[in-house]
Amino acid sequence: MDSSTLRNKFDRFRILIIGRANAGKTTILQRVCKTRENPEIFNSAGERIDPAVLMASRERGVHDIENEMVFRNNPGFIFHDSRGFEAGGPDEFDKVKAFIASRSKERRLKDRIHVIWYCIPMDEDGRSFTNAEVMFFSQCDTGSIPVIVLFTKFDALYDDTFEELTSKGVSRKDAEVLVPQHAKEAFANGPQTNLLYSRKDNQRPPRSHICLPDMDKDDADCGPLIERTAEILDDDVLKQLFVSTQRTNLEFCMRFAVERLLAKHLNFTQTISTRIFGKSDSSSQIIDYLGRYFPHTTVRFTPDHLC
Repeated sequence: MDSSTLRNKFDRFRILIIGRANAGKTTILQRVCKTRENPEIFNSAGERIDPAVLMASRERGVHDIENEMVFRNNPGFIFHDSRGFEAGGPDEFDKVKAFIASRSKERRLKDRIHVIWYCIPMDEDGRSFTNAEVMFFSQCDTGSIPVIVLFTKFDALYDDTFEELTSKGVSRKDAEVLVPQHAKEAFANGPQTNLLYSRKDNQRPPRSHICLPDMDKDDADCGPLIERTAEILDDDVLKQLFVSTQRTNLEFCMRFAVERLLAKHLNFTQTISTRIFGKSDSSSQIIDYLGRYFPHTTVRFTPDHLC
């Protein structure tokens, strides 16, 4: 199924984002959609919720995971936000479990949750998993929905890493350059990562994880998160939808369409068009093929544009 046919059936990629209240979830979503605006909120019936009503609900401690968050800058995404379990206790956790179970079994693909981003901030004093994380990865059946753990505020580890490097004789100038990669490598072999994937402690470990530093900066790069999400989607239909939804990240669309799709069809004995279309074909058909990954663009190219 190509993306044009796919988008006639459904045109929104649905993500559930989970995490503590201070995990930086909204900031990450803004960076992904490349906007500073807050999302518009809609109820399950598709009706827009007045911000004043929503604020009043929050003050009363009421939170509806069924609500949909959409950013005007990239309406191809629908986000669902789960309040941190520590805020609602067992009842909140049960609501999340029920929501995931329901959305993983939806008959229509457009109504399912397509991926889960679980945010764990690294600026906490303990920097260890709370009961919320333990409960989720040991008790929550996510079915076929892939889960990625986002270690947010990862730059909070940089000061300790800097001290460690300078204590070993590394100059302060060199340490500043080495800190990001050194912190990432040390964390990859640390107790948090080992615990995350331990089958003994976690019956349902995540599909992958990623470290996200400096998300509070205006020029923060969410490209690694986008690429990691595409990589762990093993359903080609969902992968194509996710890639083509990146209207704020055309570079990623182009690289994915060319490198990951065309390249795998190439060999040394056939041309691109022969391999893909089964016969020698025109450049315009190849362009149309690539254009399926840019459904939000309206400009049509002809072979003359290649000159």
